[in-house]
Amino acid sequence: MTTDTAIEDLDGLLNWPNIAAWIAAQPDVPGSGPVTAARKLSGGIQNTVMLVERGDTRLILRRPSKRARPTAGETMRRESRVLQALAGTNVPHPGFYALCDDESVTGATFYLMEDLEGFAKSGELPGRYAGDASWRKAMGETLVDAAVALGAVDYAGLGLSDLGKPDAWHERQVERWRKQLGGYAATPGYDPAELPHFHEIGRWLEANLPQDRRIGLMHGDLQFPNVMFSLEAPRVSGIIDWELVTLGDPMIDLGWILSSWIEPGDPDGKKPMVTPWDGFSSRAELAGRYCRAAGRDPAAVPWFFALACYKLACLLEGTVAAARAGKVPENVGISIREYSTWLTTKGRQVISGEGR
Repeated sequence: MTTDTAIEDLDGLLNWPNIAAWIAAQPDVPGSGPVTAARKLSGGIQNTVMLVERGDTRLILRRPSKRARPTAGETMRRESRVLQALAGTNVPHPGFYALCDDESVTGATFYLMEDLEGFAKSGELPGRYAGDASWRKAMGETLVDAAVALGAVDYAGLGLSDLGKPDAWHERQVERWRKQLGGYAATPGYDPAELPHFHEIGRWLEANLPQDRRIGLMHGDLQFPNVMFSLEAPRVSGIIDWELVTLGDPMIDLGWILSSWIEPGDPDGKKPMVTPWDGFSSRAELAGRYCRAAGRDPAAVPWFFALACYKLACLLEGTVAAARAGKVPENVGISIREYSTWLTTKGRQVISGEGR
């Protein structure tokens, strides 16, 4: 392959001659000929996502970023395994093509998957979603439908029984995240007690375990930036960013969706994830749709909603602690603290019976 200005190597992060040779040797990767262009797509800190052109075919390459954790290779293998297993199910997802577990190719484990039609983002909505309220309503509804489909997967039948630790999953949640928040206290300048209502929510969760408990596949971060929506019709093209997928109660994905929502009566300080926001279903409508389709008890919804607020606030506080240690810009830490505070304030509303 010749060097081409259309090929980004991200300061040596991607060895395109090696990658092109590896792709050419893979029988299940579509397209023909060399890689002719590639560009980085927006994504998280832990992973690099590239749109790769091979002849008239477009592929997605996903690999760990330079700032990835030591376990990044295992994460790539895990994501690949789940995408392979989901083939033929009702779960909308990108098709899987091939995994490269040979780090000599480009310095890390990576895999290739389908380039889905549509968009995944926060901010201003494109196309008909921007001007048609019925399309925005369908965004919420089809997002919930995707969560239902994922939770209904026969994970054991797909060979995914070892994907997580489902035993006593519900009982372990509070202590798991309480311990993680407490661990941040070792960071100079960080005090876990600054996060309001966290322990109050935890005590409520421990005292109000839901009667309706199940184990299934859970995505772990199901919200608009991690879902591709079609521009051709108001539907989900596919769920993406599977790095947190595990076994647990899949109703937590509904809780995650509800925590990302916004409606009258919410605490101040949070803007809609996408705009325009008018036309979207209410939380009650989304929860009702999920429970009817999944056969779940609506009485369990507040527990999963509050748990989502509790868990995400804890995860975000890791960035706050990093900012206090000077590893993240101070303004980022301040902004993240505002959101984690919003979440625990919302969680307190939920456990008190308000704003569900």
